[in-house]
Order: sequence, then structure tokens, then C-alpha cells
Amino acid sequence: MEQLNLSEAEWRQRLTPAQYHVLREAGTERAFSGHYDGNKADGVYRCAGCQLDLFDSDDKYDSGSGWPSFTKPVEPDRISEHRDTAHGMIRTEVRCARCDGHQGHVFPDGPPPIGLRYCINSVALDFRGREQTGED
Repeated sequence: MEQLNLSEAEWRQRLTPAQYHVLREAGTERAFSGHYDGNKADGVYRCAGCQLDLFDSDDKYDSGSGWPSFTKPVEPDRISEHRDTAHGMIRTEVRCARCDGHQGHVFPDGPPPIGLRYCINSVALDFRGREQTGED
């Protein structure tokens, strides 16, 4: 996959301050504050930094965590995983594979059969309804 490498000035120009904080500085939005946590529309969630399709609404579920949660990415190569030891915890950070934008974290407490919970910041995503994508 071709990488999107922009300067910090270019990222600041492209993103809102909230998007920049999450995607480029690995920030986190407050629980239950994001506009996609309760979204039940049919479609695809894309990286807000580069528009790469990351998650499908078919794999979204209500985890009760306050962030959009998914059981898997649309394709395994769309995300990269990194060890995160910030804040005195050991977690697995999830980033967009194209632009390296921080999305959130993946935890091993999701529903069967996969058992994973991709806990993603709404501000790191853009949503396109199925009617906008042209998919059935």
C-alpha cells in the first residue's frame, strides 16, 4: 500500500485541531462524545486523515465503552498495530496503515467468534453511507 507522508504543517492544514490531536498526537476523545458512537447507518468508516476504508458498519457493535467499536477491519492490511505503554498500561494501538494516523486501540474483550474490540475515536473517522459508496 502506498504511504501518505505529509509534513506536520500539511497535516495541520488538512485536519481540524481535534483530528490533529487524535490522528497525529495519539490523543483520545472523551467517551460518549464522538458522533459515530451511536451511528447505526449502513456504510463504511474511513480514516479521516487519508480516506482509506478501515471498518464496515456490518462489523460495528455497541460495546458500551463510549467509542465506536468494531470486531475487525475491512481488511487486515488496512491497519497497523503497535505496543502502547503510555499511561501506565500495556495496550495495542491501532493506526491507519496508509497515513499512520492513530485510530484507537484493540482489546481482546470483543464478542465471539473473533473476540476483538477495535475501540476507535470518532474524530479519526469519516463515515460514508452505503448509498454514497455505490455498494449494495
